[in-house]
Amino acid sequence: MLRTVARQALQVVPTLFGITVLVFLMIHLIPGDPAVLLAGLESSPEVVARIRAELGLDQPLYAQFWRFLSGALQGDLGTSLRTGAPVIDEIATRFPHTLRLAVGATLLATSLGMVTGILAAIWHNRVWDNIIMVLTLLAVSTPSYWLALMLMLVFSLWLGWLPSIGVGSALHLVLPIVTLGAQSAGIIARMTRAAMLDVLRQDYILTARSKGLGEWPIILKHALRNALIPVITIVGLRFGGLLAGTVLVESVFAIPGIGRMVVDAVLVRDYPMIQGAVLFLATVVILTNMAVDMLYGVADPRVRVGA
Repeated sequence: MLRTVARQALQVVPTLFGITVLVFLMIHLIPGDPAVLLAGLESSPEVVARIRAELGLDQPLYAQFWRFLSGALQGDLGTSLRTGAPVIDEIATRFPHTLRLAVGATLLATSLGMVTGILAAIWHNRVWDNIIMVLTLLAVSTPSYWLALMLMLVFSLWLGWLPSIGVGSALHLVLPIVTLGAQSAGIIARMTRAAMLDVLRQDYILTARSKGLGEWPIILKHALRNALIPVITIVGLRFGGLLAGTVLVESVFAIPGIGRMVVDAVLVRDYPMIQGAVLFLATVVILTNMAVDMLYGVADPRVRVGA
């Protein structure tokens, strides 16, 4: 296990460096000059040139990149061009909102997806199996922004049960979490069903049944644990995706999360904010994948032996 963690940790540095280079080059290809946006479209060229010099945008790209990289290594992600606040402070303020959404949606999707996937495997080729598969297909195919608007229409406008936008209480999180978790629940349910069906066909399951063990002990003790590896994989990937992909939901529900912050930064060409946020999210996603790899050994001892 320690060798596996050490090997993965060595891969983090070049991965983050490659992501940093790509993001730096891509944002400098975005049309528009942030100095012009900050100065105003009617400002004189002298004012724009002065702002560019103050921000260091008149320097060569390699100098700008080295300044950002050296600062990031010291925990300094720069200063936002839009707000004038340190990028790391903006991230620290915004990220808890995104993290709550991602954790809540992952817990909802995992519990709902695994339960329905197990039931679908038990009722394989029966009516309830077909119903569950149709529902999961709808969940996977429904766009998140459309589902968000429909949930707001029904539960906020018509029924008045839940608040539609903003943050402040646990009730504000219900609709965004359901919106984010629906698609992931469908994916996890289908993966759980496929993994369970594969395990239930194995010889040791037939042996357990021939010994007179009950169906549920066989499902929960013998089959489920051996089917967890692909399920853990998809849950980890979905959690990382939710952390980095809450832009639409945060925009619809007016949640001041990190996804919405990145969108605002792109609109005003806030280079330090974009670079810092993407580097931070990439680090979180990579660490999440490392944690998932370690969970493999907990779920299946054979993985520890192989490592």
